[in-house]
Parts: sequence; C-alpha cells; structure tokens
Amino acid sequence: MNTESTNHEETQRPAEPAVRPRESAMLVLQRGAESGRVWPLDRTRPISIGRNEDCDIVLPDRQVSRHHARISWDGERFLVEDLGSKNGTHVNGQEAAEPIALRDGDEVQIALRFKLAFVDAGATAPLSLEGGDEGLRLDKETRQVWVNNTQIDPPLSLHQFRLLEALWDAGGSVITRDQVIEAVWPEASSEGVSEQAIDALVRRLRERVAETDEEFRYIITVRGHGFRLENR
Repeated sequence: MNTESTNHEETQRPAEPAVRPRESAMLVLQRGAESGRVWPLDRTRPISIGRNEDCDIVLPDRQVSRHHARISWDGERFLVEDLGSKNGTHVNGQEAAEPIALRDGDEVQIALRFKLAFVDAGATAPLSLEGGDEGLRLDKETRQVWVNNTQIDPPLSLHQFRLLEALWDAGGSVITRDQVIEAVWPEASSEGVSEQAIDALVRRLRERVAETDEEFRYIITVRGHGFRLENR
C-alpha cells in the first residue's frame, strides 16, 4: 500500500520550469536581418564583433567597421570595448568610449544599426526579449523589407527600395536630394530628375511603410537639407 502511495506521489510531481537558468552568457540580436539569432559568450577568449569575415559575430553592413567592438571576460564580468570604429558602440545609449561592464538586459548598439541584448549566465529572461521585433529592417540581396517583423508585401518597387537602401546606409544621417538621385536614378543627371519626382517617391515609400506601421514616422524630411531614416 505504501508503494502505491509513493508511485502516485511521483506521478503527481510538478513539471520542471519551461525556462531554465542559462549556463553561459549570450548576445541576442534584436535588430537586423537575422533578428533573434544568439551568440554564446566565451570566458576563455575575447569575442570580436565587426563586418569582417574573421569576426566571431559578423554584422555585414557598411555602417559597421571591419573590426568594430570586442567583448571579453575580466575575471568577474563581461566588458564591451569599442575598437576605434567609425560609427561607434553604445550600451543603453551611452557611448562606449572606454570598456563598459555588461549587466543582464543591457542593450549593445553597433553603429546605430544593430541592437544586441546581453543575457547573463543564470538569467531566466526569454530569448525573444521585448522590443526585438520592432522597427524596420531589410535584406539587400532579396530586396525584402520587414516592419515590426512583418514583411512588406507586395515588395517595394526598385526605385522605392533604392531610396530606402540609401537612407539605411546613411545610418540615420541626412542624405541630400542629389544623393537620392545618385542612389535611385544612377543613370540620370541631377538636372534630369525634378524635385517633384523625388517628393513623390518619398511620399510613396512612406505610404508603403505606413501600411504596416502607421504609428511611427520612419522617413523624416529635414527642410533645406534632405531626408533621413528614423528607426524604432
């Protein structure tokens, strides 16, 4: 009788938690073409981040320097260090002019283009961290565009995508009307494209993006200067 009671208690044992503490720290890509990708961090050697293929974390974008940043273990914590990159490394909005210690949930931003969430060892936060699906991202090879993790369909026209790509490559900086012409109509001279044609293209691109996210204004007109991309 005792044996039956014991067996019954074993079958009623509560299930183990669905999310277990992690054995190693990691970075989770929150913004970029491969949003959600995970890279474990190694305490025995530094982890390099950059555009070059020999980096541990390769972020193939012209705004990212070839060897952009490095994450290393100092015996007590992970530190992120900028490697003299052109467009900078930030942690929670703070420029990493000197090595910064990472804490669970910190956001590492590479060149204002990629956002990586730091998940510390033992943390139980889910990998799909809040905000990971927000914003606009694009794939240059396939000319696909996503807004808040929803693909724009039907795809953008060639001219619309060229304009968006130029804004994307500017990394939040303003591009002039002449630069728009060079990027969208490379075969035309500046005199051959009217301001009305540029404004109409910008307006149509805004409309296409707004079909997926009408609450946020991604393409900003800077009067007297040009246009820039504001991402979530």
